[in-house]
Parts: sequence; structure tokens; C-alpha cells
Amino acid sequence: MLTSLFNYHLPESSIAQRPLAQRDASLMLVLDRKTGRVDHSRVKDLARWLLPNDRLIVNRTKVVPVRLFADKTTGARIEIFLLRPSGGDRVWEALVNPARRVRNQTVLKLQPKGEAEIIETLGEGHFLVELRGTGPLRPFLFRHGHVPLPPYIKRSDDRRDRERYQTLFAREAGSVAAPTAGLHFTPVLLESLKKRGVGKSEVILHVGLGTFLPVSAVETEDHVMHPEIYEVLSETVKAVKETRKKGGRIAAIGTTVVRALESSRNENRELVSQKGETRLFITPGYNFGSVDILFTNFHQPQSTLLMLVCAFAGRDRVMSAYEEAVREGYRFLSYGDAMLLI
Repeated sequence: MLTSLFNYHLPESSIAQRPLAQRDASLMLVLDRKTGRVDHSRVKDLARWLLPNDRLIVNRTKVVPVRLFADKTTGARIEIFLLRPSGGDRVWEALVNPARRVRNQTVLKLQPKGEAEIIETLGEGHFLVELRGTGPLRPFLFRHGHVPLPPYIKRSDDRRDRERYQTLFAREAGSVAAPTAGLHFTPVLLESLKKRGVGKSEVILHVGLGTFLPVSAVETEDHVMHPEIYEVLSETVKAVKETRKKGGRIAAIGTTVVRALESSRNENRELVSQKGETRLFITPGYNFGSVDILFTNFHQPQSTLLMLVCAFAGRDRVMSAYEEAVREGYRFLSYGDAMLLI
């Protein structure tokens, strides 16, 4: 399938640069995936679109501030974006920008302390980097690292992003980007869902390069997904099965939840508790087995996330809904508005 089938015109003015003052004040486009009907609502009214005995599944991953800045001995400023550990807590696969300014054995002075040595060139801006002199790394990152805002947000991160680029559910540190659907939820919204009789369970998928790497291949089957760590908990499997017995529906809060659940189906297509790495790439024609409803943000053109949404509700219907969202002034991408496919 041609990746160009998932292209659409996204004006720069439609890309949200900052979050709204209130998380659940975002617009919510509701798409009936059977009829193609589109309704316009708000996230704070999510409960009225769900039924008693339905169940939300959320991702409890927590974003780590993995963007670091360093200086060469020449004074040139370098950005280091840590992706994943590669042999202990000190050696990481990382994106380095500008890549042309570094090579093997280049030593960079981290801000505000410590150093990073380029120990191997992996190609396409990827390097193995050894970090030294920072003290325990995780506390160092949460104190001195920068929030890994995506490149389409054309500003530096600030103190507000440290709170707003985390979901209400964030507890397991491990992501280098937010599971953005979860950013809309507030205690008040959760209470309204609880009163409606909607349950809630959790999975873990640590968002990595597999989720946000752009698709450069001409055809979808030539795109290689990078592995991401996930876990589906035994109590979540039990809750899903009980929901099904009661006639309830499973509502995935975000594409990361879909991929975690679908990666945990066994050879009999049953959901089981397991953890590991997933490279699951969902495109139209995929046979879903664990999800009935999808709540998600609007995604970039030709992205794996948009392809997953098209697989769930049909390419033509989703692309038509995206065009309507642009016309109606919806805010797109990480800090943008939401979509409910029901």
C-alpha cells in the first residue's frame, strides 16, 4: 500500500503549539466507524458517548526528560536526544543534532555537569553515547533534562510542559514522547466516567522511536518499526474479559494502548498477560481483536499512527473526517484536540 494514500494538507496554523488552559476543554470529533457520521463535541462530554459497563484502557507510562544540551570544546552547542539504554544505564542510543559536528570519540560537556562521549556512529543521526559524571542518571534527567517536545512544536520547552506533557496516569518512567490521548484527562472527567458506570484499567507501552519516526518508505510494507517495550497486566486481562461478559466495550485511550493490547493476543487471538518488545505495525486490512472504541489525537500526515486509525475506521472515512477537522479549526497533533472513533 502506498504511504501517499495517508497524506493530507495540514496547515502550520492548525498545529497546536501550546496546550489549552484546561485539559478536557479540547474539541472532540466523533466518528461513527460504521456509518461515517461525524459529530462535534468536547472531551469533557466523553461520558455521554460511552455506556455503562464500557471500560477505558489507559497507558500509565511516564515521559522522561531525555533532551540534553552539550557543548563541544569549540563552543558549538549540540542537542542529545536519548532514545533507549544500550548496555547498562550509562550507554544510550541517541539522536545527535547536528550530527555532522560529531564523530567517534568526540567528548561533549553536558549542561550543567557531566560529559557525553560519542562511542559509535550508527548512521542517520544515530549514535551510541556514554554519559559520565552526572551522578545517578534518572534523577539527573528529571532535574536537568528538557521535555522532549516534538519538532513540530516550534518553541523551547518551559516549566509548564513538565506538568502538561505528562498524563494523569503517568507512573512508569520510560517514554521519550507522551501518549498524547491521555493528556486530555482530568480528575473531574474521570469522575464523570465513573458515575456513568465506565471502568478503567491500565497497560504500559513506553513510547519510543517506533511511534514517532516518520515513514519515509514509498510502500507501507517497506517501513521498519523500531521495538518498544510494553506490558499488559493480568488484572487488565481479567477486567477486559469481565467487560466482554457484561456486554461492555473496550475503549483504548490512544494508539499506544491499541498496540499493547493487540501485541498481547496469543495464537488463538485471545488477550493474555505478557510483556516484551513490540514492532507491531497496523495498517488497513488488520483484523482487530481487543478494541471496540478508540480515543486519540489527530496525527501527522503519512504517520504510522494515522495508518492505525485508518485501519480501525476505514481510510476514506478517516481522511474525510480529518479534512473536516481542518476546515472546522481543530487543533492538531500532541497538544491538539481529540477524535473518538466509536
